[in-house]
Amino acid sequence: MAAKPRDAGKRSQRTKLQPVQEASSESPLSRDRIVATAVELLDAQGIDGLTMRRLADCLGSGVMSLYWHVDNKEDLFDLALDSVLEYRGSLDIVESQDWRRDVVHMLEDWRAIMLRHPWSASLLPRRALGPNILSRLELLSKTLSRAGVADADLNVAIWSLWNYVMGATLTRASFDLSDEDRAAGQQRLTILSEHYPTIERSRLLLDNDWDGAFRKGLGFLLDGLSPG
Repeated sequence: MAAKPRDAGKRSQRTKLQPVQEASSESPLSRDRIVATAVELLDAQGIDGLTMRRLADCLGSGVMSLYWHVDNKEDLFDLALDSVLEYRGSLDIVESQDWRRDVVHMLEDWRAIMLRHPWSASLLPRRALGPNILSRLELLSKTLSRAGVADADLNVAIWSLWNYVMGATLTRASFDLSDEDRAAGQQRLTILSEHYPTIERSRLLLDNDWDGAFRKGLGFLLDGLSPG
């Protein structure tokens, strides 16, 4: 999968027009400012809350002025998504002696970002992959390859880890039971323990160690990827 190409012809046509005077008294309208404001709007109101009119109002500009910098709302989704997925760690591959630690760090960072921006986890599978997520996947692939994962198994390994991170993130982001709801659910399991003895015994509904479960589950997956 590749990042969605830009419409170069449309861009060059725009440059022949005279710029529109922006209404905002703040910094001049730019693609970076538009994307940053779109991310703030997505964080606050989710995917359905992002409209070009609402974004223009937040920026203090006219709607048509936005189209000097982005093609349309779909283009804006791609830009916003890729901007939050920028990897802050080093993209240089070094001969690390602990490939598992490197993979855990990469995937915990990826999950943490998507939890800070919950809309990104639901949006990512529907969008073209931009340069930042592609760089993450390239780094992950190189790390696994260096660890001894065979080329024939590399795609399976990547998608297995992708599915794990995405599933864990979506579950955590959408699981909003209160402590009271958890306790009531566990009490119901206790009453029905004859039918559900194993999950009642493990006190499944009271377990909210999301970070610990993510790391331990990731360890199970990495055990299966370990050479030999």
